[in-house]
Amino acid sequence: MNIKHIRNATLVVEYANKKFLIDPMLAEKGTYPPFPNSPRQDQKNPLVSLPTSVDSIINGIDAVILTHLHSDHFDEAAKEVLPKDIKMFVQNEEDAKEVKNDGFQNIEVLTEDTVFEGIQLVKTKGEHGRGEILKLAGLVCGVVFKHSSEKTLYIAGDTVWYDAVQEEIDKHNPEIIVVNGGDNQFFEGGSLVMGKADIYEVYKAAPNAQIVVVHMEAVNHWGLSREDLHSFIQDKGMASRVEVPEDGGEYIF
Repeated sequence: MNIKHIRNATLVVEYANKKFLIDPMLAEKGTYPPFPNSPRQDQKNPLVSLPTSVDSIINGIDAVILTHLHSDHFDEAAKEVLPKDIKMFVQNEEDAKEVKNDGFQNIEVLTEDTVFEGIQLVKTKGEHGRGEILKLAGLVCGVVFKHSSEKTLYIAGDTVWYDAVQEEIDKHNPEIIVVNGGDNQFFEGGSLVMGKADIYEVYKAAPNAQIVVVHMEAVNHWGLSREDLHSFIQDKGMASRVEVPEDGGEYIF
């Protein structure tokens, strides 16, 4: 498989000869206002430019996977440029209805038994924060990719570490795990996605997996920098199994 990190949570995954676009946020730098009640109110989103052209990102895409519909995972730019007949996978009927209202026509709700072109796509659990913030953050999912010719890939999505992530790792034994690790936060409510301690829990829970950490430094409410995460990884002796790509970084597994 080939995993290319675009920016924030946006990935292009080539898996079993099919090309998936995950959580596309495709606007130019500074297009949208900052998320409120959070740091860096003087900086518009996205904070950084795309590492390559939109055309090159969407060229040859076979399917799009939307783990949820927050604007930093499916933005107005993506809605404009993606072909309306492209295959779209979403987490539930509510999201399917919303994506249909955006003009897309080929929408499927992920389950634990979804199959696309011979590739098994398994919807996984996630929690977009802890406690009261969950009501505001809403429902999210991740996805596991399985195919006889590939290693098992687990894209965790916008989740913190909690018992269901452990359960997904135990159930699927993924060899590659992508986590959203920017420790994004509002001024109240705590972490919305994984921070250093969460990533360390994933590392311990999956001793045979390579871990790729994305969703960093791209929107104004980020809380963990790549530099700080690199230092933590070195301190914990995790460097052989944890990658922190720059935007545009690419891996073959």
